[in-house]
Amino acid sequence: LSKFEGLINYGASPRASINLALASKAYAFIKRRGYVIPEDIRAVAHDVMRHRIGLTYEAEAENITSEDIINEILNTVEVP
Repeated sequence: LSKFEGLINYGASPRASINLALASKAYAFIKRRGYVIPEDIRAVAHDVMRHRIGLTYEAEAENITSEDIINEILNTVEVP
């Protein structure tokens, strides 16, 4: 994740994590489960977080999008 250092102007707020949890629960419910699995979080993370990460002008100049950052986070963080 250090390769994105200096490219993020502001990150997602605590409210974003609450909405990620709610969206994950809703997705699990649609899939007829009463519990959330990591794939549920991956399925909704882009839609919930995409507009909540502010990029610097340097990131825009390097054609790095919030999608790239979310993908890197999802691929880097280990699933318990």
